[in-house]
Amino acid sequence: MSKSKPLAFIVAALSYSFFLFSSSPKSHYHELFLSDSFSDNASVALNLRTLTRRPHVAGTVANAEAAAYVRSVLTSYALKSHVVTYQVSLTYPVHRSLVLTPTESAKPITFLLEQEQAGDNPYANEVMPTFHGYAKSGNVSGPVVYANYGRVEDFLRLKKDMGVNVSGAVVIARYGQIYRGDIVKNAYEAGAVGAVIYTDKRDYGGDEWFPASKWMPPSGVQVGTVYNGLGDPTTPGWASVDGCERLSDEAVELSGDVPLIPSLPVSAADAEVILKTVVGDVGDGDVYPVGPGPGILNLSYTGETVIAQIENVIGVIEGEEEPDRYLILGNHRDAWTFGAVDPNSGTAVLLEIAQRLDKLQKRGWKPRRTIILCNWDAEEYGLIGSTEWVEENREMLTSRAVAYLNVDCAVSGPGFHASATPQLDELIKIAAQEVRDPDNATQTIYDSWIGSSNSVVIGRLGGGGSDYASFVQHVGVPGVDMSFGGGYPVYHSMYDDFTWMEKFGDPMFQRHVAMASVLGLVALRLADEEILPFNYTSYALELKKSAEDLENEKLGHNIDVYPLIKSIEDLSTAAQYINIEKEAVKGALKVRELNDRLMMAERALTDRDGLSERPWYKHLIYGPSTYDDYGYGSKSFPGVDDAIDNAKKLNTKASWEYVQHQIWRVSRAIRQASLVLKGELR
Repeated sequence: MSKSKPLAFIVAALSYSFFLFSSSPKSHYHELFLSDSFSDNASVALNLRTLTRRPHVAGTVANAEAAAYVRSVLTSYALKSHVVTYQVSLTYPVHRSLVLTPTESAKPITFLLEQEQAGDNPYANEVMPTFHGYAKSGNVSGPVVYANYGRVEDFLRLKKDMGVNVSGAVVIARYGQIYRGDIVKNAYEAGAVGAVIYTDKRDYGGDEWFPASKWMPPSGVQVGTVYNGLGDPTTPGWASVDGCERLSDEAVELSGDVPLIPSLPVSAADAEVILKTVVGDVGDGDVYPVGPGPGILNLSYTGETVIAQIENVIGVIEGEEEPDRYLILGNHRDAWTFGAVDPNSGTAVLLEIAQRLDKLQKRGWKPRRTIILCNWDAEEYGLIGSTEWVEENREMLTSRAVAYLNVDCAVSGPGFHASATPQLDELIKIAAQEVRDPDNATQTIYDSWIGSSNSVVIGRLGGGGSDYASFVQHVGVPGVDMSFGGGYPVYHSMYDDFTWMEKFGDPMFQRHVAMASVLGLVALRLADEEILPFNYTSYALELKKSAEDLENEKLGHNIDVYPLIKSIEDLSTAAQYINIEKEAVKGALKVRELNDRLMMAERALTDRDGLSERPWYKHLIYGPSTYDDYGYGSKSFPGVDDAIDNAKKLNTKASWEYVQHQIWRVSRAIRQASLVLKGELR
């Protein structure tokens, strides 16, 4: 970096100093929170068993009953609780049909599209038929084309390397690399008339399967949404309250966020039958025959769109010194089926934290700042419950929210993972050092996390994978997301039930307890510390790495990254100054003013105009990139990435000038964050 100044010295001097040498008058309560006498894996198991007794899709009676249960538990823990309802657009399956004609002379094969019951779950017959949320209704036929994972590069390979014409075909692609909504979108843009997405046994299967092992049975199907937006599609940018303005169905379709061709999810067993009719034999390697045909697929789907009531359950512990500053913890409740991992392992963790906070209150503890526990609804359809709540409370959250801590699939196996906005990195590391590893009592979570590499990897929150998205990407609230385990084979299938969790995910429910400990400790520090434990030197270092990656692309076309590099250096300097201020600040008003600067610096990284052509996304550092099969990934500088991808396609002077404009936009946002941290007008 020819024009940059070294930033490395900031880490050694300041990364840990504030955290290691600060002491809180409430630290005794934090130690109690982590004690064995406060943790209760039996109640975790009971709550999870109760929540996963029946399938509970958003908008159904079963999910309303689950909401009532969550509220009753919060009330029993002496939390002030209430329910916030929204009327939102949801879809449900009415008719599904998939018929394969192997050759012109062969008898058609009609697939049952059913998951076979495994084990003795008495409510398996209540599982909703397999479908894609917000899938387009339609009846289409075409030759089968296999598109691997359905990525942009997979369709380019079909067209350019293999000479395969996808136009008029029904694409079959496998889960495993990108968001299912992007598979359908990519298929449409390649000219396909329909899409079938399956769970490949190479990615999710084994020689044995559930209930004998953790693997997906051959008839298992991963369902889920194919909506590419956030929140109710009919109320983009405003809350779906009763009687509100709504977009028409035609306007929703024109938005570009709902699919324009029908799709269905299918099992590995059904996919194998389909693939055998494609030219060639199904192989064991990574290369399958691609077609088109000679097999012809007829895909018919009819969905019903309804305005359904969803329910967010909110619990509040009011702060003693700063009741108007909010530390928010959230998890969603709705599930496509039973939801033992996704999401109710997180719900059980949230309720465990609530129980421990109740015990602390009985010992005399009161938080400095208000703690809000949120149990969201309709996350599976498109983060709807949390997004509607954020949109309704946008201005209050902008001025009062300290941080948002998310837990979704809290436990699916061993191995701790965390993602965050970078000013929270050090706080997470310190908390992980104080909680025992649930799989090895001789070490901490941090010890197992760093492993043999002697370093940790903290992800970022630029994707739309869970309920942190609206807080971080729309409002600019610092955020955290944590889990044990990662992807798991029965994801979004009827086999994600309590039995799977009890046998394979967390037999003793100690991982749930550990997750409650580390997430709850982060929450307590954010709620109780006199000075907010934010470290913006970590942010500057992270941005420096992203800027170096951008510079190393050597884009040419007179693209100058120096404005970005200079703004990051200014942020580093401002972060050092405020860290020094923390050590000497005295007086309630001065502490409050310093905390406001720490809290509002993240907001400064947003822009009221948002990302180009996606103005709902306000954050210029973390957000989904359009051309990167967006949805679950996390990118830095998404507006810059979008502009670069577009410029590479158009290769015009104007398109490359727009790349430079986006670099300047990010640079200005980072400079604004520096000015906020300094707290001085120019």
